[in-house]
Amino acid sequence: MAILVAYDGSEPAQQAAEYAFRQHADDEIVLLRVVEAAEGYTGASVNYVQDALKDRQEEVSGTLREEIAELASNPDVEFRTETTIGRPDNEVVAFAEDESNDIDHIIVGSHGRAGVSRALLGSIAEKIVRRAPVPVTVVR
Repeated sequence: MAILVAYDGSEPAQQAAEYAFRQHADDEIVLLRVVEAAEGYTGASVNYVQDALKDRQEEVSGTLREEIAELASNPDVEFRTETTIGRPDNEVVAFAEDESNDIDHIIVGSHGRAGVSRALLGSIAEKIVRRAPVPVTVVR
């Protein structure tokens, strides 16, 4: 069984990772960090933007494993880290849909937005829950 944890370094994402390490210590845990590509790069060439995003992806990949290792209370828990570029909800769902990744469950943190704030800003966790091809646990 492979567990996908959407990880962005925030407190809710850290709680989701800790939950995965506690509850799924015997499963393969995959922590996915999505480097967001900001929209509206007017005047910038596509190649420049792609190079900048690849540099950012390499930077995030380099520090991600160290950051996650600190969260794993059990040193025997095995995990791997992956990074990708795009919109977090789209990339998490796409990673889970890719049969070669063999994902059985997704765990995401919740920022706890409610009411008007959630309606205006949208919720990445909610979008993942609605579109995911596998069960999703939202950690609060």
